[in-house]
Amino acid sequence: MFKKFLITIISILASVAVLIDGYLMFFKHDQSQETAQSQATAASDTESESSTTTSSSSTSSSNSTMKDGTYTGKSTSTEWGDVQVKIIVASGKITQITVLKHPTGGKSDEINSRSLPTYKQEALAAQSANINQVSGATETYKGFTGSLQSAWPRSYRTRASSGSA
Repeated sequence: MFKKFLITIISILASVAVLIDGYLMFFKHDQSQETAQSQATAASDTESESSTTTSSSSTSSSNSTMKDGTYTGKSTSTEWGDVQVKIIVASGKITQITVLKHPTGGKSDEINSRSLPTYKQEALAAQSANINQVSGATETYKGFTGSLQSAWPRSYRTRASSGSA
């Protein structure tokens, strides 16, 4: 009788843990995306209002922004093939991410057609490789973030890893 009671209690606790995890995964994830999107919108509104203000703030914060230019990341090997990205930095921010190389053929085409646009959008919003992983696209995630991290200008990577960026 005691074993049945103990198994019931453990089952209930496991169910509660799954519910909490599901809530955090779906609802908190949506809120963080909305926050990032609203911050990006606010930043673009501020930039469009006054180019003079943007110029002076860019100049004064040049130590924490990336140098404008085009940077190509290293080709990152994954189980299904190599992934390589190129970033364009303008006004100290990543403005465009182009995937130069990714696994193709078979299921890779389906997975990458769903995951790569999401990874690009999230990286642009976050201005970093610290992005959420798309379910079922683990290898693409590893390759994309690996190549993206290597695309950052060396001087920015040093500041970012030391915490001053």
